[in-house]
Amino acid sequence: MNNDILNLEPKAIWKNFSALNSVPRPSKKEEKVREFIIKFGEDLGLKVETDEVGNVLIKKSAYPGMEDRKKVVMQSHLDMVCQKNNDVNFNFDTQGIEMYIEDNRFVTANGTTLGADNGIGVATIMAVLESKNIPHPAIEAFFTIDEETGMTGALGLKAGFLSSKILLNLDTEEDDELDIGCAGGVDVTATKTYKEESPKDATAFILTLKGLNGGHSGMQIHEDLGNSNKLIARLLNAGIEFGIQISHLEGGSLRNAIPRESWANIMIPNTNIDSFKEAYEVLRAEIIEEYATKEPKMVITLEETAVENAISTTDSKTFIQTILAAFNGVYRMSPDVEGLVETSNNVARVEVINGKSRVLCLTRSSIESGKEALAQTLKAAFELGGFDVKFSGSYPGWKANPHSEILEVLKEIYIKQNNGEEPKVVACHAGLECGIIGTNYPGLDMISFGPNISGAHSPDERVEIVSVQKFWKYLLEILKEIPTDGPIDYSCANSKNI
Repeated sequence: MNNDILNLEPKAIWKNFSALNSVPRPSKKEEKVREFIIKFGEDLGLKVETDEVGNVLIKKSAYPGMEDRKKVVMQSHLDMVCQKNNDVNFNFDTQGIEMYIEDNRFVTANGTTLGADNGIGVATIMAVLESKNIPHPAIEAFFTIDEETGMTGALGLKAGFLSSKILLNLDTEEDDELDIGCAGGVDVTATKTYKEESPKDATAFILTLKGLNGGHSGMQIHEDLGNSNKLIARLLNAGIEFGIQISHLEGGSLRNAIPRESWANIMIPNTNIDSFKEAYEVLRAEIIEEYATKEPKMVITLEETAVENAISTTDSKTFIQTILAAFNGVYRMSPDVEGLVETSNNVARVEVINGKSRVLCLTRSSIESGKEALAQTLKAAFELGGFDVKFSGSYPGWKANPHSEILEVLKEIYIKQNNGEEPKVVACHAGLECGIIGTNYPGLDMISFGPNISGAHSPDERVEIVSVQKFWKYLLEILKEIPTDGPIDYSCANSKNI
């Protein structure tokens, strides 16, 4: 780590972010970071609780004179997306993130994701918990697990664990936006098994597509970025008429990351090699030209290799065409909120390994009917290709409340601190935990905000230093201006998990 980071302002946030990033915290492997945050709270002499699924709650009493204010949940997730460039030797299970300052403007990482999503939120809450002179109401610091790969922490939260009336979710990535709604999602998984054979009189090649930007499969799905899985399917499709057979294929990684790299071992009959290469070169040039503006670093290569087994020409054709048919990208824009993606899908991970194929998708929508419609559309395409299809990990969206009391507080403060400029009140196409938390706490007044973070879910992730300063100043004033307490109706609270 570059020690200059510790000298950045606000030092309280960067100190805690550096400490947090020294602890491995992949999704579903949060044991070490849970121990870290539990010890942090206990060392401060604060009350620390955990629930059945592994979420951590740290409670801090109100600053003197603010006992009459509404209690606030400050919430962020402990896990991070783990992505790295192929040429980077890094183990997310054992190593801390290697950070540095870029151009005196950003903090970023050395060839890996930075974990600012949502580590900056976690570090900010830590800074408030350890403070001696920050005015604030009674606080419940709520740290969830596994937000990035299923939101199982939020899904496992039960009614009664929290007692606050306002939730401040610190997990968005534009410092001029206040989020009051988000998309829900569902995982779509398609699987199929093939019988392998040993092709005769054929030559093996490795087809590689890499160098794409990648990114957040919700927040950036509308940016027309390349999807390596869809693009490699186009390239493989050029080989169908020449008897292509797939031996091995891997592309993409996590469902919530736009895939950046894909590769395939294929076999082509010797009599068709020249014709295949000619068709491949034409298509390769077309794809590179298509994406020259959005994906200038894309590299596509074809080299001879050695393999023995592959699935049949018929099975290869069906597989390739199924991937081509699987919808990817923006399915529908919101008719009610200008510029908001309503429904989308990310064809995130594609595999053919030892005759077993698997396709992982994440379907998002701000309306349940849209989510169901697109999931069924994908299911139809995959089942026509002979795949078995399962839905899992479904979570609800967060319905916007434009009449929120805390929204009015945040708007007023933002205007005062930014020379009359109004914040953008938006709903986002990412999956925030607010929608899930609100199911068991329907009376909770929720809002989400954060500093500028770009490239989330990719090795290009970085956080803007001056934006963190703006965010911290904003948060301190929000905590000072939390409204006085009053009755709240939890009568509709559902005691069951969703």
